Order: sequence, then structure tokens, then C-alpha cells
Amino acid sequence: MATLIHTLADHSNDVNYCAFSSSCLATCSLDKTIRVYSLNNFTELPYSPLKGHTYAVHCCCFSPSGHVLASCSTDGTTVVWDTRDGRMLAVLEQPSGSPVRVCRFSPESTYLVSGAADGSVVLWNMQSLKLYRSGNVKDGSLVACAFSPNGNFFVTGSSCGDLTIWDDKMRCLYNEKAHDLGVTCCDISSQLISDGEHGFRYFQMASCGQDNQIKLWLILFADFLGVELKYKCTLTGHSAPVLACAFSYDGQMLVSGSVDKCVIIYETSTGNTLHTLSQHTRYVTTCAFAPCSPLLATGSMDKTVNIWQFDLKQPRAGNTVENESKVAVEDWSEDDVSAWLCAQDLADFVGLFKMNNIDGKELLNLTKESLTNELKIDSLGLRSKVLQKIEELRMKMISVSVTIPDEFLCPITRELMKDPVIAADGYSYEKEAMENWIRNKRQSSPMTNLPLHSLMLTPNRTLKMAISRWLEIQQK
Repeated sequence: MATLIHTLADHSNDVNYCAFSSSCLATCSLDKTIRVYSLNNFTELPYSPLKGHTYAVHCCCFSPSGHVLASCSTDGTTVVWDTRDGRMLAVLEQPSGSPVRVCRFSPESTYLVSGAADGSVVLWNMQSLKLYRSGNVKDGSLVACAFSPNGNFFVTGSSCGDLTIWDDKMRCLYNEKAHDLGVTCCDISSQLISDGEHGFRYFQMASCGQDNQIKLWLILFADFLGVELKYKCTLTGHSAPVLACAFSYDGQMLVSGSVDKCVIIYETSTGNTLHTLSQHTRYVTTCAFAPCSPLLATGSMDKTVNIWQFDLKQPRAGNTVENESKVAVEDWSEDDVSAWLCAQDLADFVGLFKMNNIDGKELLNLTKESLTNELKIDSLGLRSKVLQKIEELRMKMISVSVTIPDEFLCPITRELMKDPVIAADGYSYEKEAMENWIRNKRQSSPMTNLPLHSLMLTPNRTLKMAISRWLEIQQK
């Protein structure tokens, strides 16, 4: 059951697009602004609304980390914003100056694609914030774009009805006439599916158009076969042009919004309609699922964004991350790993890990080299974050399976210390925990409750070495 839990009505004109990160929702409008909301209580962040575009804002999207937001406009620019403080990081001008209709980050934030009304497609290097490659669709305006979960290719859709597949070097690999009256949106699921006959695994894509239809496609991308695009089926239900479509993060659901003012949620595997939502009073222009929570946002020309809550199917019944200790990590399925990634704010890696069949055993064996060479995670920062979370998981496994010496546990968190420090009371604490204790204006000892005569924290290197030696023994 989908329940309407909140309505945002801050825009003064049509809502054109909405996008989630793991902690925020961004919306953009004909009123030239982008608004950013916290998912905790749907209040606007202090720096919102973002103002910088001189004409209507057509699309906005978060980088995989959620730290960067891109927006594009009729003014011919794509603006890059820092989501931590709302600073404008760059203004990327479409070479032709044509109105920019769509923008998308690659899964590893290496590139940003911008597509314009004149059919131009630009691939921007996000490290240098400079133009990397550019091209053009053969006809029509470019209005839709979606990256594959592994970043090897992306798909664009045009107002003449074509779907075009490009590789990450901006080479055109395939072109297909998909919708007679023009494509309006497309999305690629992070969930790979098998054909069951030849053992091939396909990316699943949805496209929608002015012909009132939603079509599902299968994309095979293989070095030895090139690119193959297979039509799968057409989903019905809308009585007017379909303006938006999006997969849920687990790939099990697809949502669409239409000129008929309705939002329809389908079960991807069967094509059955799960919910029809009819609360908007004008055209539904955009819809998006949140990555790690059971939320759906729908935006409309009625100037509002509706937030819906519903129950997502869990990767394994009765096995959420909160009770992960009931199932040994080595026995985790690929879906269990996906649930863990979402809980660690790593939801953008779900598709990549699924594509490489990373289950619990494979997860624990990942190294810096395998992340670089096999999973092709180029960003040092992202690799480090994944490795840190895996190390924390290993340590949690140790804490579950063996009794940790009490002197190795932080008195505040009761967790194994990684960076122990000695406080003025003579006791050792985890550095971050003690710093937070002091930052919250607690100037007494967590152990004795007596005043601390000094707030200085001294590294306890002897204890840190003892913990390291103990961990080495446990991991053998």
C-alpha cells in the first residue's frame, strides 16, 4: 500500500524534475530554482533554494556520493553545486548554447552528461570540470539519458523517438526507433537479469514516450558481441503521453507519471500494476524512488511534489542489516550484500556488485587491487570508503564470534577501539567518541563523573598495538 505522507508546495511554477540522494531530495522548476530537502523531516536545507539559472531548470541529479548536485536549464548551462553548503562549483556552458534538457552523473562520478535541445550531447570530466567529449544525436532534441550501473555505456532518448547507446568514449554503438511520437524519459535498472538460455546477463531498461506507452528493453553489452538491444514488452495503463519513468533501486518496481495526471507503479517481473496514484491535479512530470528507504517522490505541473511511503520487498525475509548477525556474512546472498551497501550509504555500488556476483564470501575477500582491477572503481576516495566499511564489518564479525577483552572496548561506545586515547581521568577511550563527548560540553569523566582538569587527549599507542596484534591472531 502506498501512503501519501507529505506534500511540498514551495515552487511557484511547474515542477520539472526530482531526484534523491541517500539523505536529500532535490526538486527543480520553471521558476528557475532548485530546492533541496532533508529526508529526515522534509524541511529545506538552510541554503535552499539554489538560484543561479536565468531561465527554467529542466533537470537535476545527485552524484553517487550525494556531495554534488547538477542542474541544467534553458539558459544553456549545467551548474554543479556543493550539497554540503550550496556553493556553486562550476557553470558548464553547452558549446552550442542550446537549452539543456537533461543531465546525469556516471556511476563513479567520473563524468557528467548534458543533453540539449539541438541534439548535442556533452561528456564533462568531473575532476577537471572541463569538456571531455561531445557528439550529436542524428535528429531531434535530446530529452532523456540513463547510465548503465557499471558506467560502460549510457543511453539517450530524443524527441524524434530514437534510443541511442553510447560508450564512455562517446562512440555511438547502437540506435533504435523506440517511440513513434518521441521519447520523454528512460531509466536503466541496477538489477541484472539472465536470459536463462545462453547464460547472458542483461541490463533492463525502461523508456516512455508521447505515444502513451512504456516499453521494457534488454541490453546486452559484451566485448565479443558488441551491443544488442532487445524489445521485451509494453506496459499499459496510461491514457495519455507518459512523461517520466524510474526503477526502484532493487529493480523490482517501475514507476511512471503521465499527462493523464496519474502515477502508476508496476511490478517489473510481471508487468502487473501494483498501485495507481491520482492525487496530482495536473500533468505528472517526474517521479523517483529513494535509494535506501521506501519513499517515492512525484512532481507535477500543479507546482507540488508528493512524497509517498510504501513497503519494499526485503532482500531476504527476516534478514535486515539490523539483525545481520543472525546470518553469517560468509553466507550472505548477493541481495544481502545489496542491503548492506544501502545501509552503509554505498547504494550507488549495488548494480556494480550485482553485476560481478559479489556475495558475502566475495565481499570479505575484496582488496584494494580487486576493487581497482576487477570492479574498475577508479576513485581512490570511493575505494577507501568501501574498504573501510568492509574492515568495520570484519571487526564486527570478530566481536560477534569471540569475546573481546574488556580493556579493548571503549567505555562510551562499548565497541572495539581503533584509535584509543588517554583522557585526563586516566581511562582510555575511542578518540572520536571522546571528542564527541567533549564537544557536547560534557567536561566530566564518562567513567567517574568527576570534572576533567584537562581536555587534552593523548594517543595510547601501546593499547593500539595490543589491539592490532589481537586482531591479527583472530583473523588467522
